[in-house]
Amino acid sequence: MEISVLILVVTFFGLLLLNVPISFSIGIATLATMLYSIDFTPAVTTIAQRMAGGLNSFALLAIPFFVLSGLIMGRGGIARRLIECAMALIGMLPGGLALVNVLSCTLFGGISGSAVAATSAIGSFMIPEMEKKGYDRNFSAAVTATAATTGMIIPPSNILIIYAIASGGVSISALFIAGYLPGLLVALALMIVCVGYAKKHQFPTEPVLPFKVVLGKVMAAIPSLLLIVIVIGGIVGGIFTATEAGVIAVVYALFLSVVVYKEVAFKELPDILIKSAGITAIVMLLIATSSAMSWILSYENIPQAITDAMLTLSDNPILILLIINLILLAVGAFMDMTPAVLIFTPIFLPVAESLGLSPIHFGIMMVLNLSIGLCSPPVGSVLFVSCSVAKTSIDKIIRPMLPLYFAMFMALMLVTFVPAISEWLPTMMGLM
Repeated sequence: MEISVLILVVTFFGLLLLNVPISFSIGIATLATMLYSIDFTPAVTTIAQRMAGGLNSFALLAIPFFVLSGLIMGRGGIARRLIECAMALIGMLPGGLALVNVLSCTLFGGISGSAVAATSAIGSFMIPEMEKKGYDRNFSAAVTATAATTGMIIPPSNILIIYAIASGGVSISALFIAGYLPGLLVALALMIVCVGYAKKHQFPTEPVLPFKVVLGKVMAAIPSLLLIVIVIGGIVGGIFTATEAGVIAVVYALFLSVVVYKEVAFKELPDILIKSAGITAIVMLLIATSSAMSWILSYENIPQAITDAMLTLSDNPILILLIINLILLAVGAFMDMTPAVLIFTPIFLPVAESLGLSPIHFGIMMVLNLSIGLCSPPVGSVLFVSCSVAKTSIDKIIRPMLPLYFAMFMALMLVTFVPAISEWLPTMMGLM
């Protein structure tokens, strides 16, 4: 087993260092590991079967629909209405614009299910606006990048669907409901940092708007926010499955963007469909190759060996959970969330369950942990998008991002060691 692990790790990270796409790196590393103990023809046949089997899940059909609905909403004027709503509600508080940035990213990320879309849509408006008011451009970009990751935890979230599959059938409804409080906790932690930053630099607050104006801005945003109610309410209420909810999300997003807001023309739809197909293809290839790697890990009994080793290392659950979190933080800095969830769920979930953690609690902890990797160098996709929108560089954004990283880490520790944050809502609704 030791040689197999060595082949897998060296091949995978060696290919990554050569800038080979991660899906190909995973697939090639898996094949190389198989060839160590299996002949060529059976190895190729097995990896093909496992890749196809990894995609043979009804729940995965939800992903292309949620991707498409997110892209439609990104162009449908929804981001602007959410920003105006947030501005009317909390713009008058200390650090108002930064708070508006966090709240807007949280709302848009939750609606679209995409951290990258939230970074681009919200950041393109809020970063220049914050700079006009005296905020440092790099700090504004850091706020956008970190706040956008909350969309990975707050449903509807594609990565929670992927975790449900990787964990062997955890309820998607329970995961979706479990993500609300942790996601809001992260947003609150980021807001605390923003308030401290604003007070330190003595930024002026935004004017208090008349009640009629506030009510108008809130009413304008309600149709967008209704998507969350419709999708999550339908899933939890048993009206439709997560896959069917994805279809509902697309229909509602089209109606809102094309008919109500009239900000997406029919001639733009082919381009949106092509882009969504491209994103879906990338995600599905990652799922397929990661499923094959998960199989070879199981074939070599690596998850069991790691579970035994970690439980032998210490019987202190606090120490073991800290080790798991540190490993996942390191993984998230180098690996996309999709393969990370598919590969490391079967490795660490047995350890977590042996410590008494429920699969729901561990899933939220894992996704929150890996979300930090989205805005971490060297490969954080959200970090690169934020830098591009702000027209700055990663080395300039890291320093103002450190207190925001710390806030996210503290939220992660609370979620890790206080199970009720993840489990209270699904338990109250009878989903656990």
